[in-house]
Amino acid sequence: QVQLVESGGGLVQAGGSLRLSCAASGRTFNSFVTMGWLREPPGKEREFVAAIRWLPYTTYCADSVKGRFTISRNNAKNTVYLQMNSLKPEDTAVYLCASGITAGTGITGYDYWGQGTQVTVSS
Repeated sequence: QVQLVESGGGLVQAGGSLRLSCAASGRTFNSFVTMGWLREPPGKEREFVAAIRWLPYTTYCADSVKGRFTISRNNAKNTVYLQMNSLKPEDTAVYLCASGITAGTGITGYDYWGQGTQVTVSS
């Protein structure tokens, strides 16, 4: 089993920044596992935000956040981060961290999920 715990959400004004963290525990932070961030905007379907795989090193970002959000991971700390800059009101959502062997871009392929952290961007 893998436990994922997100932190770093909050309320921010449009144009501001936040950094989300996802700490993994319970199993070895496998370098071949994809770690991803997905989000659930209010009243909308879950959507892919960004993902990272260490071996081979690959990052993916949704077009809606490309150039504003950056995903990274620290294997020594079993943690993945999502740096969010130039936030917009439409980025308001519950952000979920997830891990999976077969995940890539999209919302499928994830085996373990965190509880989520709320990000609210005011205009």
